[in-house]
Amino acid sequence: QVHLEESGGGLAQAGGSLRLSCAASGRAFSGYAMGWFRQAPGREREFVAAIGGTGSSTSYANSVRGRFTIARANAENTVFLQMDSLKPEDTAVYYCAAGVSPQTMRATRTGNYWGQGTQVTVLS
Repeated sequence: QVHLEESGGGLAQAGGSLRLSCAASGRAFSGYAMGWFRQAPGREREFVAAIGGTGSSTSYANSVRGRFTIARANAENTVFLQMDSLKPEDTAVYYCAAGVSPQTMRATRTGNYWGQGTQVTVLS
């Protein structure tokens, strides 16, 4: 069992930055791929980014590649999402998830464990 808790959401101006964090508790954090997903009102859940257990493998949605960076600190059981050059269309609830691999999380748009989500609102 893995418990995930996101933090760092809030308001930002278009072109600005936010950094999300996801703290994990439980066993074998480094054995899980970690990912970020988002869901805007009236829309389906969308894959954003994922990172493998060692941090050497990453995957990004086309819509955020080059603007967002995912990273993890296994010693701290934490995964981060640095969001730069934010756009109003990035507005959504962002969820942290633990899963099998970045490729699987991207393909299936799902994970094994989920956090409660954190709201990100980008003002134009």
